[in-house]
Amino acid sequence: MNSQRMSTVSARARVPVRHAVFPVAGFGADFLPATKACPKEMLPIIDRPMIQCAVEEAAAAGLTRMIFITGRGKRAIEDHFDRAYELEHELTARDDADALRDLRSAVPAGVTFSYIRQREPTGLVDALRMARPLIGNDPFAVILPDQLFDGERSALSQLLDVFDEHRLSVVGAEQVRKGVRDGSHVIGADLHTSAIKAARALVRVPPIDAAFDSFAIAGRFVFTPAAWSAFEHVANARSGESSLVNAIRNLMELERVFACLVDGRRFDCGTKLGYLEAQVAFARKRPDLWNELRRSFDDLVTTPLARERTTARSLVDVGSLLHWTDAHA
Repeated sequence: MNSQRMSTVSARARVPVRHAVFPVAGFGADFLPATKACPKEMLPIIDRPMIQCAVEEAAAAGLTRMIFITGRGKRAIEDHFDRAYELEHELTARDDADALRDLRSAVPAGVTFSYIRQREPTGLVDALRMARPLIGNDPFAVILPDQLFDGERSALSQLLDVFDEHRLSVVGAEQVRKGVRDGSHVIGADLHTSAIKAARALVRVPPIDAAFDSFAIAGRFVFTPAAWSAFEHVANARSGESSLVNAIRNLMELERVFACLVDGRRFDCGTKLGYLEAQVAFARKRPDLWNELRRSFDDLVTTPLARERTTARSLVDVGSLLHWTDAHA
């Protein structure tokens, strides 16, 4: 009996991560008026919506079930991952193979899509709770689509390396400056528990003589089923990642949680500056764009602003007028 029970537990421990949850119900208020009718997650990084970048990352890491927690006005996300028969027919008739390939690339092979509507803006943790009926007791990943990474390996793949070793929840993280801590940060201690140097165990109070750092969460997570209990004890709030940090602290009471220091640059595309930085960074990877764009940047930097040009032109126009007046006096 005991051996059968141990076998069941062992089999459950080897369950692969198949589910990816994308919380996309937010208003995107920082990008109004652009997001009045267009979901923020559909804003493009060059020619790919942010949500497509997130789905491609999950699919490349081996996840096959994409679960979206949507809200009012987010129907464009569903349409994006659906077939567009009329458009495909038109591109086929035009013999535009490149455009047809790009269109079909929006849906990675072998994945399924599920959508749950969050009817009220009750926060990120509440959105994650809504995915439980589709996930059950399997481990699952959470991807915040407006957090974009540029690195040799995807951020989610790095987290899954740590999860495969420890079979415990993993939080994507980046270091913050020494001595800087607030409610949105977590503390990680090097307890010499992992062969992966980028992994740290999260602790409430670091042990004496343990090397520890303050981390900021970075938009990627892999959770065990124990996370559902941790989520239940977090009050509904619209504070986004802060409420998720509270949920992670609750989870630390139930099991050890690891932080994976993501190797790569993170772009916070939930802000205008981060979004613009991501555009430039990913344009550099496109030989068809970067050379011309770099020349355009040089022109923009050296050319006076429009207001300065207008002022200068006005002075020339006035001078010409005075010259014309003197000649015809």
